[in-house]
Amino acid sequence: MAEVYSIAKARRSSCPICKKPSVADYRPFCSPRCKTLDLGQWLSGGYRLPTEEVPEEAELEAILQERTEDET
Repeated sequence: MAEVYSIAKARRSSCPICKKPSVADYRPFCSPRCKTLDLGQWLSGGYRLPTEEVPEEAELEAILQERTEDET
């Protein structure tokens, strides 16, 4: 049987970044710092789902061109 997610369980959950107890104002995080670190991970592409998709040739050429421009 699937576990029911309760408010009581949410109140005693831990911060997904540092594992300290979460704080109601920043839930599910414990502080603005951990909340900001998590947002940074999302914005930088740190959280990615694996995919089976293969980029098309045009996309690969664009990526290579960007990397070449970044190196100069």
